[in-house]
Amino acid sequence: MNSRVKSECTPHGPEIMEPAAMKEQLKRRAAAVERWLATCLDGREMPPRLRESMLYSLQAGGKRLRPVLCLTCAALCGLEEERVMPFAGAIEMIHTYSLIHDDLPAMDDDDLRRGKPSNHKAFDEATAILAGDGLLTDAFACMCRARIPAGPLLAAIAELAGAAGSSGMVGGQEWDMIHTARPSVSLEELQTMHAMKTGALLRASCVCGALLAGADSAVVDTIGEYGSALGMAFQIADDILDVTADTAVLGKPAGSDAAQGKNTYPSMVGLATSRELAQAQAARARAALAALVGPEAAFLRALADYTVSRAC
Repeated sequence: MNSRVKSECTPHGPEIMEPAAMKEQLKRRAAAVERWLATCLDGREMPPRLRESMLYSLQAGGKRLRPVLCLTCAALCGLEEERVMPFAGAIEMIHTYSLIHDDLPAMDDDDLRRGKPSNHKAFDEATAILAGDGLLTDAFACMCRARIPAGPLLAAIAELAGAAGSSGMVGGQEWDMIHTARPSVSLEELQTMHAMKTGALLRASCVCGALLAGADSAVVDTIGEYGSALGMAFQIADDILDVTADTAVLGKPAGSDAAQGKNTYPSMVGLATSRELAQAQAARARAALAALVGPEAAFLRALADYTVSRAC
């Protein structure tokens, strides 16, 4: 393991971070991400309406989970937050582009996102498409501003590109459209689709933090296992919330999955089993980090519990 990552268990097992402390750390790191996002387009020449559209979605709020995961996993491996921030913020730019495109009439056709009109409703479809394109492309330029040696930086960029592209998030969105309203989808197919569409970017957010810090392969694999389980838990929880929460809580139309004929965990195995599956994935995420000690590892374990507690 990377010498900067402690791996010895404490005599009484891994440290426990209380939910309130975890939420405070999540809030603090998310606020730092927000400050970076507010200036990430500064100095770029572009049509004013395009800038407005990009910032409209980029600054629409949210917990900033993906950049926080990148910052935390980098800190777990001994790398300072300020050196990682351009890369972590770029992950949020990529995530935001995907939300803009997912909401388009050709995709999920959602009118609300985070309690506000979707980008194509606030502007128009063409501008929304271009805003997503701009965020995706500009994100890679932002990554290159991270003060990281070329080797680790290139490894992290390659990891993120793979997770965001046709073998990851984009491919998962295509499977989502293929599977929608198709009655013969298996649970294995659903899990594969979600691992690509949602899980790949969450996992890469964790792995990229470790790669940027120069962690060795054992640490990267451990963090990758955590990220994979967290991504699965996150998606199952989201599927549950689409059934159980209202529009005000979700920030998007409640019940939209069922209305669109999407295959989800509740529709396939029911709410009770879905909650059991979410809890099992959270336990898997915690177990992946069982040998790591320190406040960052404790935060990640607490975050896995929080991910499913909102729905279970």
